[in-house]
Amino acid sequence: MPPKKASNRLTIFNETNKMSSPKQQSLLREASHQIIAGGSAGLVEICLMHPLDVVKTRFQIQRGKSDPNSYKGLGDSFRTIFRNEGVYGFYKGILPPILAETPKRAVKFFTFEQYKKLLGLTPLSPGLALSVAGLGSGLTEAVVVNPFEVVKVSLQANRDSFKVQPSTFAQARHIIRSEGLGLRGLNKGLTSTLGRHGVFNMIYFGFYFNVKDAIPASQDPTLEFLRKFAIGLASGTISSCVNIPFDVAKSRIQGPQPVPGEIKYRSCFQTMGLVYREEGYLALYKGLVPKIMRLGPGGAVMLLVYEYVSGWLQRNW
Repeated sequence: MPPKKASNRLTIFNETNKMSSPKQQSLLREASHQIIAGGSAGLVEICLMHPLDVVKTRFQIQRGKSDPNSYKGLGDSFRTIFRNEGVYGFYKGILPPILAETPKRAVKFFTFEQYKKLLGLTPLSPGLALSVAGLGSGLTEAVVVNPFEVVKVSLQANRDSFKVQPSTFAQARHIIRSEGLGLRGLNKGLTSTLGRHGVFNMIYFGFYFNVKDAIPASQDPTLEFLRKFAIGLASGTISSCVNIPFDVAKSRIQGPQPVPGEIKYRSCFQTMGLVYREEGYLALYKGLVPKIMRLGPGGAVMLLVYEYVSGWLQRNW
């Protein structure tokens, strides 16, 4: 009699395994699609748009007209960087984003999808749930990406010729040796990065998916592409306009301090207040034009690459 019970238990276990295995495989495949599509979106966007990120950072770290390295305008910044640093000057600090961008965007889109599923079980309206899921994905993304941002900003702030500036890994080692791994070293500016990514993604995802659902899809592939691109462009632009004070604070904290050895910009809101008092309200929007030029079309590119790669993977894998 006991052997029969054991046999029954084994049969039930095998049946349960057969039932759960396809479900587990389906979840794993879905997660793989989201991670690969998100990583692809990030890689394409950074390769196309990084020069504008360099220009944006330069504007954000300059301290008014008294700064001897101050650019007169957008055109002057492009001409000066090209003349003094060469074409490679526009790609300073690109390795940290490339190393970070694939996992960063993979985290961004994967966590967005997971938060969206979880929030679907709550009484939140679908539209609000999309924005909250975006906020959650942005905060998660910020924790992953902040050390890479610290290295990137310090490289972008360097105005030496590309050939004589330190490598990405040498700069990372220098930051770790001199300042450590904590909130004054490789993780400085974390609160600003959390604010920047949280606010951006909350608006970015919430606006894109709500508006996309509200505007009827077109049967014409070209018109459908343009519809999605226009909504993505608007999403990236609006998000950039709202979150840029956090971005300015992040660049000031992570970039070189005005007086070497003396920390002036310490925390997110302290930095915002200081910039406002010393340079005026508009200083919190420094670098807005290159930021919009990058993240307007860049935001559209990311969403389109994500959707099309994800669709291709679903059809073929």
